[in-house]
Amino acid sequence: MPDVPPAAAFLDKPSPRRLFVSMTNHGQPPADDAQPAHDDADLGASQSNATGDDDTHVDPNDVAHPRRIRSFVRRAGRSSEAQKRAFDVLGPQFLLPYAPEPLDWPAAFARADAPRILEIGFGMGDGTAYIAKLRPADDFLGVEVHEPGVGALLKRIGETPLSNVRIIAHDAVEVVQHMLPEGSLDGVHVFFPDPWHKKRHHKRRLLQPPFVALLASRLKPGGYLHCATDWQEYAEQMLEVLGGEPTLENTADGYAPRPDYRPVTKFENRGLRLGHGVWDLVFRKRA
Repeated sequence: MPDVPPAAAFLDKPSPRRLFVSMTNHGQPPADDAQPAHDDADLGASQSNATGDDDTHVDPNDVAHPRRIRSFVRRAGRSSEAQKRAFDVLGPQFLLPYAPEPLDWPAAFARADAPRILEIGFGMGDGTAYIAKLRPADDFLGVEVHEPGVGALLKRIGETPLSNVRIIAHDAVEVVQHMLPEGSLDGVHVFFPDPWHKKRHHKRRLLQPPFVALLASRLKPGGYLHCATDWQEYAEQMLEVLGGEPTLENTADGYAPRPDYRPVTKFENRGLRLGHGVWDLVFRKRA
């Protein structure tokens, strides 16, 4: 296992400011006037453009499109000095560069046979760090493009410390398409993706049939896809989309009880106090 620098190492030197965008809201719906640009040359990358109108099975190799609609918007966010220093101290070890080629997991995690879990849009990384500490035998690859969140998780990696987490700060669709071969994952976590609550924005939601088909293709037989949302209408769409993917089967009769490994987030706690619901869905790859 690689050594993790002590948390005190964060206090030594400054780091240049960076700007990313977020693909998850973790309980916070986007602004009503949010209008993502369609320029793929802009910072950050796009997500699937599928609207989910066609209920036929989608070939995962057909997800790419010359003009994809983003499932996240540019959100200004300022990293703390400790988060910036975490980039400098821990980034070289735990932050992996995007490359359009299969990821060498044994080299990245310094071990070969651990179960491999992908998390898309980990927000500030509290849940990721909690699960990684709870499941030290598993390796976790977090994909997030929001700089403060990446810095916060790096900081948590050093403070805990954790050796079974790596981060890629890039568009999740491209990471899954190009870096994760078919049948290479034991699990996928998608917790509280942006609900895009206005009907005209539903096409921007991350969990559309083509992307679900792509994720399913990357799972090993018996691997699982665990999604969670606090937006009921999105939960209903998730249930329909996941249920329509022929290579997946629901592990529950509808929505699943929250698995013990998924912590209750602060946004979730706040919503529960206000009487809001939270819905978990756990599907498994058919053998």
